[in-house]
Amino acid sequence: MKRKSYLILLSALSAFSCAKTTPQNGSDKVSNGKAPSGPLQYANPFMGTAPFNDPKTIGYAPPKDWRGVWAGLVFPGSSVPNAMVQLSPITEFNTGAGYDYEDSVIYAFTHTNKGHWNLCHLPVLPVVGAANAKGDYSSRFSKSTESASPGFYGVTLQDYGVQVRLTSTLRCGYHQYRYSQKTDRSIVFKLAKSNERVSNWSIEKAGDAAVQGFQETGRQTVYFYAELSENMQNLDVQGKGTKEGLALLHLADGGKPVELKVGISFVSVQNAKQNLEKELGNRSFDEVRQEAAKTWDGLLSRVEVKGGTTKQKQMFYSCLYRSFLWPALRSDANGEYRDVRGNVVKASFNYYTEPSLWDTYRNKDLLVGMLQPQVATDVIKSLQDVGDKTGFIPTFFHGDHAAALVAGSYQRGITDFDLKDVYRLLLRNANVEGGTRPHITEYIQKGYISTNEVSNPEVETKDKAGVSKTLEYAFDDYAVAQLAKILGDTTNYRVMMARSKNYKNVFDPNRKFMRGRRSDGTWVKPFDPKYPYYEYMYREANAWQVSFFAPHDMPGLVALYGGAQPFEAKLDSLFTVPWNPNHIARNVSGFIGQYCHGNQPDHETPFSYYFVGKPEKSQRRLDEIMEKFYGMGKDGLGYSGMDDAGEMSAWYVFSSTGLYPLSAADAKYIVSVPVFDEVRWKMNNGKVVTIKKSGPSRNLGPIKVNGKTNQGYFVDHALFREGGELEVTTK
Repeated sequence: MKRKSYLILLSALSAFSCAKTTPQNGSDKVSNGKAPSGPLQYANPFMGTAPFNDPKTIGYAPPKDWRGVWAGLVFPGSSVPNAMVQLSPITEFNTGAGYDYEDSVIYAFTHTNKGHWNLCHLPVLPVVGAANAKGDYSSRFSKSTESASPGFYGVTLQDYGVQVRLTSTLRCGYHQYRYSQKTDRSIVFKLAKSNERVSNWSIEKAGDAAVQGFQETGRQTVYFYAELSENMQNLDVQGKGTKEGLALLHLADGGKPVELKVGISFVSVQNAKQNLEKELGNRSFDEVRQEAAKTWDGLLSRVEVKGGTTKQKQMFYSCLYRSFLWPALRSDANGEYRDVRGNVVKASFNYYTEPSLWDTYRNKDLLVGMLQPQVATDVIKSLQDVGDKTGFIPTFFHGDHAAALVAGSYQRGITDFDLKDVYRLLLRNANVEGGTRPHITEYIQKGYISTNEVSNPEVETKDKAGVSKTLEYAFDDYAVAQLAKILGDTTNYRVMMARSKNYKNVFDPNRKFMRGRRSDGTWVKPFDPKYPYYEYMYREANAWQVSFFAPHDMPGLVALYGGAQPFEAKLDSLFTVPWNPNHIARNVSGFIGQYCHGNQPDHETPFSYYFVGKPEKSQRRLDEIMEKFYGMGKDGLGYSGMDDAGEMSAWYVFSSTGLYPLSAADAKYIVSVPVFDEVRWKMNNGKVVTIKKSGPSRNLGPIKVNGKTNQGYFVDHALFREGGELEVTTK
């Protein structure tokens, strides 16, 4: 999760009522007039939008100038899976997702979103009244009028008396506005605003009932073509292209609902228009909304759960929904996209944004591959496209975790891509300076990345994050080794497997922590294992939180600590040594002892007790985490940290169903006790995997696969490929 200013305080609405809140005309219901059923009745787009502000659960009291610490940072608006368009309200620009649940003012509805302080393109707001000289159009809203379900968002703008309904397709947003006032009706295009710095923008008439234009940021240009359900009176463009400018689209007097259909493209206005014509055409709002709901129902129904509490079902399907919003589509309906060089290219696959790999390689990217293998295939092809044009497979933020994504996906049967070419690029990542892996030369030469000693380091002290990089590169080396093995490259397999042990080189055997080393090999001082750093020795973590990371070699890690007993004792301390409330880092929060669930670096750690034969101790922690850090706060909508494009959500999906991909580079899952009595996974090949829980307790007992007792705690992905039954007994 990434550093920026952020957070939330609380408003009033329960997790259940958020998904069910009914505007006065009942527009929260699907188009057949019935409330959502099946998984859609549980999937709540407001989940993760609420604040995290209780010092007891945060671990410290946030400074007074903070709104709080980072919570989910997710958007509640309309999207279909992995779409180009995420149509959502903005209550504050330059925040994670542009939406803070406790806010009571909406500034616009934007057409892209992720939750990483970027995007939020093409802001639009329906208004009434005379032109506002200041240009600061906004409206208060009441939570009682706000509703959302997958593929839909609705709210009433109190100050303008406009009821807003939003739905969307892959590349288009569909707005429906019911103005209570028949005169002085307008739509504001705030094209100078987004969560990115806007460098230029334009809008112009494209007919009596259409406008077109673009919004340019330093990173990208988004083009749009928009059609109205009625002719506009005129288009008033103020300060074209400037930082304070906007455009007012004035409507004629009338009482009918106004509909605005917006097609977008990252290639051209012409493509945006084609996207609109293909995906919306003459279809009605309810038809489009119903299709969006059907799409989500089809995807979420791929995993059926029985038993569990209502809250657990709400959390499960809300998390499953949240896991399939990113990466986002970037190619148009005609197959064109703008590549890493800025050129327009046409391809036979769907081009996607890079996954949030530092976060999502652990679990979410594999979940996408399990239920949407074609999306996973196209994501890998998109990464390969970037690699072929830059010389390196890209990463996100830190590490080189496309290696794990590719290795884990290929072993799960996602093979429709050029493995040899991707492997060639990943070898360059692993060996060539100036690409995806900073300091790779030092890493190869020394077996670790050194830390420059600072006498009084602080949270914000900058350096190489050498310990975190060493640990992550070692795991990435293991992932590359698996690809070498598949391709029969024995030489590189041996080299990369040897390098995968480099995590041992930053382990201090005296202090029993992963610790920064100087260039000469001596340990960095001072050393406080409780102190969190953003990018000094560690990346967004402290020593406790990274010292159990070797998911590819847990037996080796246990041995490093001196064996099962000292390893178990150290784990016990992780969960019991109290957090120092004077150690304040906005994206390190939500503690059980020193364990931090509010950020990703130690999300594998609760499973570590398995490797000393104590799965029941892992289960206690897993249950505690699922109960304590999901659906938090009085309204049950909070997360203990940033969702990071679905990683936090996917962690819950896997953990609650009793299977977790501990090492993303391997095609196997560690088995835990599900929170549900039965889970049914329906795979693309028609096979079904049924997980059944039996027994009186939460302590893991014998594991049976198709009636036969399983050896060990892991099951192979072959279970999903071939179908079958997993029985998890408890004792």
